[in-house]
Amino acid sequence: MNRLYKFSVAISLVMLLSSCVSAPLGYPKQESIALTDTSQAREAIAAREWVGGREDVNGFYPLSEGFDAFGARLKLMDMAEASIDVQYFLMKPDNAGLVFASGMLNAADRGVRVRFLLDDIFTSVEDVDLAMLDAHPNIEVRIFNPISRKGIYSFNYLGHFKLANRRMHNKAFVIDNAIAIVGGRNIAAEYFQLETTGEFIDFDMLTVGPVVREVSSQFDRYWNHVLAVPMEALFSESDKEKLADTRKQVNQLMAEAGESIYADAINTLILQQLSSNKIKPYIADARLITDDPQKLLEEVSDEQQIVVNEMRDALLQADSEVIILTPYLIPRDRGIELLKELNSKGIRVTILTNSLATNNHTAVHSAYARYRRRMLDAGVELWEARADAAKITTPDGKTQLDKLTLHTKGMVIDRKRVFVGSLNLDPRSIDINTEMGLLIDSPELGKLLTEQVREHIPSVAYRVNMDDDGHLSWHATIDGNEVIENKEPQTTGWDRFKAWFLKIAPEKQL
Repeated sequence: MNRLYKFSVAISLVMLLSSCVSAPLGYPKQESIALTDTSQAREAIAAREWVGGREDVNGFYPLSEGFDAFGARLKLMDMAEASIDVQYFLMKPDNAGLVFASGMLNAADRGVRVRFLLDDIFTSVEDVDLAMLDAHPNIEVRIFNPISRKGIYSFNYLGHFKLANRRMHNKAFVIDNAIAIVGGRNIAAEYFQLETTGEFIDFDMLTVGPVVREVSSQFDRYWNHVLAVPMEALFSESDKEKLADTRKQVNQLMAEAGESIYADAINTLILQQLSSNKIKPYIADARLITDDPQKLLEEVSDEQQIVVNEMRDALLQADSEVIILTPYLIPRDRGIELLKELNSKGIRVTILTNSLATNNHTAVHSAYARYRRRMLDAGVELWEARADAAKITTPDGKTQLDKLTLHTKGMVIDRKRVFVGSLNLDPRSIDINTEMGLLIDSPELGKLLTEQVREHIPSVAYRVNMDDDGHLSWHATIDGNEVIENKEPQTTGWDRFKAWFLKIAPEKQL
């Protein structure tokens, strides 16, 4: 008993001491903003040519395939002459991360200014590797809302949970303040069709025109915010030889991982067509909607929920139909009331989300499942992704992938308004994290995406139905056969037990 008491006291002291270790938010840094004198950069000229030589219009092109989206980023980094601004929720040290880092280094070697902003929690790249990037004279790395590296990391997280739980979920990639990619993808293999065991279905929008400067402005706001901490504040290694050795090691890994991936990615059919101007952009008015980074330092309130409030207003302006694609869906009472209001106006609402079999966050599915019957009562056409649909959605030769996960965050309203960005429809995105996205007014693009979604949903998802007694069933056409399931499809008893057990998870944290 005495030993147990001493052990408990020791653990309590460790946690107490570690809770006093906070991230160096006051570390000095130099403010910087997006370069504005880039009109003669190659990318800026190419962007203007793509939209007919005009500087006052926006042009868009959807990047649905992950490999195209990866190749577009690599190609743009290759062509950058002045600046690269990169902002992501996470990065992994896999083939995608290595090749992406190589692209930044190569651009920096040419004299391009690179600003790299990463959220801390789910980024699994080692600090020494990020410090290696930061050591380049033309690259600066900042970590958003970092956890202190002193002491025990997990205790530091728990000791400062109120702030550490609040994350930057934004995703933006900007070249020469002239071309941007905005969407849902992070920097990891599963987002770019480089993973060999599963497929993340995601979506980005290649963007040119005045709205790119809005993307740059939001980047600047986050980059200069107090929560954006220079990498040098988190990496105390003063041995320059270690950083040099790290670059040699990473360069070798990049070369091993990247030569064939790079060559294939920048030469996809769509990129060849874009490079030769054979693909024309969708010309449209648009605006960027973004949360303020100050949201993470404030109490949860309607005023801080900028992105979701703007999207709620856009949905309420719908006349006939709404399509929502969201990987994580927890509508809560307010969302159910919105769906009822849309239904009362005769608006067709179609939602595609993950099933239990495809959701990579089981606790989120547990919370979502509580709302299925209420959404169906509200007239929603509810679809859940099929885990085995990866063989349908991936390019030739990748039919061995055994699991699909929906990661797309988007909406199409009345076939003429398109939203693409980082926003999930769950409490974490709405209340806790910051989000961003583009709201594009384009009947041409909206019609295209509506037709594509309505054509493909039945082949990759189950339609969820409910009978008069409230019993759910899942309906799909698989290999030409009508299939009806009366329990969560493509799951095991263990999967369903975990989903049942995780109902204990606090919904407001999901």
